[in-house]
Amino acid sequence: MRIERAGSADIRDLARLRWVDRSADPATDRALAAFEGDLSAWWDSHRETHFAFVARSDDATVVGAAWVALVHRTPSPGTGPRLSADIQSVFVMPEHRDAGLGSALIDAARRHALDSGATRITVHSSERAVPVYTRLGFRGSATLLQYIAEK
Repeated sequence: MRIERAGSADIRDLARLRWVDRSADPATDRALAAFEGDLSAWWDSHRETHFAFVARSDDATVVGAAWVALVHRTPSPGTGPRLSADIQSVFVMPEHRDAGLGSALIDAARRHALDSGATRITVHSSERAVPVYTRLGFRGSATLLQYIAEK
């Protein structure tokens, strides 16, 4: 297994993984192709701020992915530019879980954020993944709050 930064050639695999992660319905070829187009268009307009990493099996099949979003923060006096990051959409195919791929994907996203100058990295985790993030140095905060809009 290896972790790599994803590129345009990976968009179909990124779409497939996102579909498996977020939809209860199996993807038809037509539906997956439509979502692939949507994801590709979205990523084209967010390439300066959103970066994806993929986990490839020994036969080069993409079996996991993680995204990291870089967010420029309002400067404060004496600090200059500030950058935060948010790790998003970490997913590993169920048959490849519990082998360290999630940790490796998170670490790749975290390293990219830090190398880009981020001084804070957030994540909204599933309950199952909280121990992974904790093991990798993430901590909870009573002052980092969220507001969820009603649909």
